[in-house]
Amino acid sequence: MAGGGVAALGVKTERAAQYKGRMTLAVAMTCLVAAVGGAIFGYDIGISGGVTSMDPFLAKFFPAVFHKKNSGSQNNYCKYDNQGLAAFTSSLYLAGLVASLVASPVTRNYGRKASIVCGGVSFLIGATLNVAAVNLPMLILGRIMLGVGIGFGNQAVPLYLSEMAPAHLRGGLNMMFQLATTLGIFTANLINYGTQNIKPWGWRLSLGLAAAPALLMTLGGLLLPETPNSLIERGRVEEGRRVLERIRGTADVDAEFTDMVEASELANTIEHPFRNILERRNRPQLVMAVCMPAFQILTGINSILFYAPVLFQSMGFGGNASLYSSVLTGAVLFSSTLISIGTVDRLGRRKLLISGGIQMIVCQVIVAVILGVKFGADKQLSRSYSIVVVVVICLFVLAFGYSWGPLGWTVPSEIFPLETRSAGQSITVAVNLFFTFAIAQAFLSLLCAFKFGIFLFFAGWITVMTVFVYIFLPETKGVPIEEMVLLWRKHWFWKKVMPDMPLEDGWGAAEASVDKDQK
Repeated sequence: MAGGGVAALGVKTERAAQYKGRMTLAVAMTCLVAAVGGAIFGYDIGISGGVTSMDPFLAKFFPAVFHKKNSGSQNNYCKYDNQGLAAFTSSLYLAGLVASLVASPVTRNYGRKASIVCGGVSFLIGATLNVAAVNLPMLILGRIMLGVGIGFGNQAVPLYLSEMAPAHLRGGLNMMFQLATTLGIFTANLINYGTQNIKPWGWRLSLGLAAAPALLMTLGGLLLPETPNSLIERGRVEEGRRVLERIRGTADVDAEFTDMVEASELANTIEHPFRNILERRNRPQLVMAVCMPAFQILTGINSILFYAPVLFQSMGFGGNASLYSSVLTGAVLFSSTLISIGTVDRLGRRKLLISGGIQMIVCQVIVAVILGVKFGADKQLSRSYSIVVVVVICLFVLAFGYSWGPLGWTVPSEIFPLETRSAGQSITVAVNLFFTFAIAQAFLSLLCAFKFGIFLFFAGWITVMTVFVYIFLPETKGVPIEEMVLLWRKHWFWKKVMPDMPLEDGWGAAEASVDKDQK
């Protein structure tokens, strides 16, 4: 062929209609085990807020906060404002950010399973250090090791789920990660509710139980099959086909197998995926990899999940009532994710993101108004208004749980071509963890400074992200993962941003190849 064989690289033809396969037991089992990585992520989010509201924990590691909390004279909004306490929560996410970038070459060169196992082992080490902590440095080191586990797990698990799932079920199955995350948060809240009365070592039990899902994740990573996409990318083509036939439940996988082979041919010509992802042809995916996880955190959800007990105590709830309220929000989050799993592949990503965004804006504004009018630095909420605040926060969590919660992970994990998929997921995880770290570190100070205005701050960001989705995100429902690159060239905006497909960059369309030959 004139112009060389590079023109033939990459997925050039839509074959989605020819895809065969069904939901098989193999896919169900692998997705269940892999999603345990989400459970650990959720557990670590949920456990922090409860532990940091327990008096024995504060007295041992943060005596200044303990005395401030129990002095009775402190401004309600500022009683937990302490950078050391914030660092206990946020150090995990800073470590995860760094680890996610290290995980990218591991995931690409050694497979998705390798990163899942690395994540599980790191979680085990972190949980052991935390349960045995005798001083603050040991406690923080344990959190850092948990962060390394999150970096590897969050980088590999969403990719694993996206690649194993059939195209028509990918959205729902990918959300197993978020469902497991919400289950982890809910479980952590229940455990905190029980261990708060085990003094003085209940907090050790809360932190140490993270080892249970970590062990499951490690064993699962050792026993799971590798994804066919990863096997083919690493030259194990026949093995990749056998795995594909097994997980699809049919030998008629020619169309999907061809897409994977074409994608891997291009992927293997790319030596530096992080450099490649900056090129104009990958601009839409890069924008989504940065904006979707950043916006997910800027909803303010992690502030509520991290600090739910602290937040409710600041509003005047008693210790037991605050933990009970955080258990309630965890249950709502878990339930709402089930709604998303059942609707995402029927209604699509855009409808859920936009409707969820509108509901969250309304809820944040209502909470801000109630706190602004009925709550202050030196006065408590009445019982009736406290109930209203909890109900509205639950409605906020409900909206997040069916929209930005799962889809903030699902959309970035399904849009990248194979050659930049691992790098793209690393960027997604790094951005998510960076904003998680920043909000976790700053939230207690922001609450002290902004007071009720903190909810208006987040409402403003939710408005921005809802408009962003409406304008810039095409619907990805039902589009095969290896054909996703063709979707951007149909979008009214992104087709203007992406360059033409010259032959030399490996993305030559079939039509261009024909024209070249004819000339």
